[in-house]
Amino acid sequence: MSHVPRQREMSTVPTMPSKRLLAVAAGALATLALAGCAQDAPQDTWQPAGDNAQKIHNLQWPIFAIAGVVGVIVFAVIGFVVFRYRDRGQDIPEQSHGNPALEIGLTILPAVLLLGIAIPTVSVVFDLAKTDDAECIINVTGQQWWWEYDYPTGDCGGVEITEPIVTSGEFVIPTDTNVLLNVTSRDVIHSFWIPRLNGKKDAVPGRTHPLRMQADEPGIFDGQCTEFCGLSHARMRQAAVALDKSDFATWVNNQLAPYTAPTEEAAVEGESTFISQCSRCHQVNGLTQDQGGTVVPVLAQPDQYVVSGAAPNLTHLMTRTTFAGATFDLLTQRCKDDLYDAAPEEFGALYLQGVSEECLDEATLRQWLRNAPAMKPMFADPNNLESTGGLYRGMPNLNLSDDQIDSLIAYLIERK
Repeated sequence: MSHVPRQREMSTVPTMPSKRLLAVAAGALATLALAGCAQDAPQDTWQPAGDNAQKIHNLQWPIFAIAGVVGVIVFAVIGFVVFRYRDRGQDIPEQSHGNPALEIGLTILPAVLLLGIAIPTVSVVFDLAKTDDAECIINVTGQQWWWEYDYPTGDCGGVEITEPIVTSGEFVIPTDTNVLLNVTSRDVIHSFWIPRLNGKKDAVPGRTHPLRMQADEPGIFDGQCTEFCGLSHARMRQAAVALDKSDFATWVNNQLAPYTAPTEEAAVEGESTFISQCSRCHQVNGLTQDQGGTVVPVLAQPDQYVVSGAAPNLTHLMTRTTFAGATFDLLTQRCKDDLYDAAPEEFGALYLQGVSEECLDEATLRQWLRNAPAMKPMFADPNNLESTGGLYRGMPNLNLSDDQIDSLIAYLIERK
């Protein structure tokens, strides 16, 4: 009796028709494409706004093109093999050794592609690492969960800073100026990233990492901490505000303006509330109080109350657009849109107006003052401070009354 090769049994699982398979694949690709085309994309790496970001942009275009071509070829080959050699109940093909020429070619080709990518990449990395052309220096310190910016005395893009300026959440730079950021951290590792101006730079305790920034025209450029750093990592944001040099000089003068005591009754009460409730951690430069007939400066001592040993400096808070680690807006949505959508030649004047009573998002600020931990998680167990030696991780609930909140808001508005 002749031997008849036994065939594998036909699969009983129905296969998807090729047209339907193609439709599903096309739908998936369309979904992925649309996901990257959001109308509001303030952290879009494809919209560079400065020389450093432009270098990254010029590099990523050909790399993405090469990756796209390789991806299309790979998926085409996979699709062909899956369709051409799908199971029809045929015999198992005869096994054989590989094709040496094909194997060598598929080893050399990726090596050539990677070499072609590596050479310009290394060149751009070295260009971005340059610091000898800095025209302004800003010290950047990350902590849970906000960024502090310290402007030392000296020249900054042709503007003389005569006294140190300390701010938080957003920092201001002159346009067409190479700004050197010295990035570090007070507690855990953070990562500083403003996509439209440059790449990422880790903030590491005990180390200082340089990062160069430069903006072509006035505007606000948002960023985000990109290294997981605790409960409110996702709420640790930052922004760079670029002003032309004349507007930047005005901003510096505004930040260095001497403290003036409030005049309105509510603001006067707010100053007293600030001293009694907030000044233990938050500094307002120039603030004084009477102690036994002697006028003394009110100096914050956050190292005695906060794990990181620092809290945001609230001097001229209302010249900024955000608070609480740039998590929440000081501006209403309408005023924020007006600022972000302003033409470059109009942006500086609008930004320098600060936060007016009409534009203040009072509801959000009031909610924060009433119960900050409820809005921004900062401590896994705020009732148990033994693990931190009695220090808070972030801002605690001060249990302020409505009258105290009213007076504080009036006081902060006058601090513009």
